[in-house]
Amino acid sequence: MGAGGHAKVCIELLRASGKQVDFAIGADVDSGECVGVPILAGDANLARLRREGYTSVFIAVGSNSLREKLAGLATEQGYILVNAISPNATISPTASVGSGVAIMAGAVINADSTIADLAIINTGTTVDHDCRIGRAAHLAPQCALAGNVLIGERTFLGIGTKVIPNVIVESDSIVGAGSVVISNIGRGVTALGVPARSRLK
Repeated sequence: MGAGGHAKVCIELLRASGKQVDFAIGADVDSGECVGVPILAGDANLARLRREGYTSVFIAVGSNSLREKLAGLATEQGYILVNAISPNATISPTASVGSGVAIMAGAVINADSTIADLAIINTGTTVDHDCRIGRAAHLAPQCALAGNVLIGERTFLGIGTKVIPNVIVESDSIVGAGSVVISNIGRGVTALGVPARSRLK
């Protein structure tokens, strides 16, 4: 599900891991192809494909809340959420990775970290030991998390964000690109700067 720029990357990740991608379900106005995959316009196609025997889906949408909503729609119809993980990512054997997760090329997930369902670990991002990344969170390219960091559900860390050890960034928050997080960030706020400072969204 998805037919934009994020979907292009995820389709290539799925192919690189040996999966076949038959269709990309886009918005009602979408048409054509997404990196060679035929685009089907509208979510109604999800039910039709399920009736035709399709069982696996990947939600290739960058918006955290929309990704979570579409995953709910798909699982209610009996689909299994697959992962799109680059063969060029490094994932510790003691890390735990949920379902519907995207892990891009160059990403590193270190020992005893947990990546919850529907999270995106983008290109070149590093997640050190004992981190917990919440459901439908998104770590943009080149983020760097030190050990024991907690990122809440649906939280977004902008490109190049750095987080020092033992910090909590609560659910539904946004951290601006290039920020350095040295203290806890509350729920549902926007934080930015060096060091990152919170303000209400």
